[in-house]
Amino acid sequence: MVVSLSMGWRHLLFANWPVDPDRLEPHLPDRLSVDTHDGRAWLSVVPFTNVDVRPQRLPGGTGLPLPELNLRTYVTYDGNPGVYFFSLDADGLAAVLGARLFHHLPYYHADIDIEVAEDGTVAFSSRRRHRGARSVRFDARYEPTGSRYHADPGSLAHFLTERYRYYTEAPDGSIRYADVSHESWPLYDAEVSIRENTLFAANGFDTPNSEPVHLYSPGVDTVASGSKLARRLRG
Repeated sequence: MVVSLSMGWRHLLFANWPVDPDRLEPHLPDRLSVDTHDGRAWLSVVPFTNVDVRPQRLPGGTGLPLPELNLRTYVTYDGNPGVYFFSLDADGLAAVLGARLFHHLPYYHADIDIEVAEDGTVAFSSRRRHRGARSVRFDARYEPTGSRYHADPGSLAHFLTERYRYYTEAPDGSIRYADVSHESWPLYDAEVSIRENTLFAANGFDTPNSEPVHLYSPGVDTVASGSKLARRLRG
């Protein structure tokens, strides 16, 4: 059953580390290729909260909140760019089970706290509680700085944020995908303090020793399609 979901993504931090593409390749399904910008691949930690998550056919205001933390990279399949998630932690057990079953996404149940101060500072902490899964702990504060902007095509910010498809690997080894639609991201530079982050180790990566690039967005409203089998895609 293919069900499209409506939701709002709010208070996002894109914390992005450049890495050697060869470090990522062994962690991807065979049919996905690492996407690069100026020869560098990227690992991104993205904490945020979903609001009003619901089937698209239901009216706004009837959905549920779902705080989330993910580790992702950037890939192509048959020339089509997208995102690949190594893990997604979320504070909602039913949503986690549903996303695993119907969307083949590597979601894990977690306790997540997110608080937004009047000055715009976001305090985000997450502790994975998923039975049998590797422990993950994340604790950060972040806030927007400077002026709001939209990323120019070809820029690094555009490469890291303007992605409208994600890919997953189903239990049978097939590649699946979903399309997402939303307006262009409103972005800010960000001031960030990450006090704890074990996402890299939990997913089999050494912590990058490169300097991260931080971006903040207040968010967008989004529609995500149901999961589809990837054959040869035409964009």
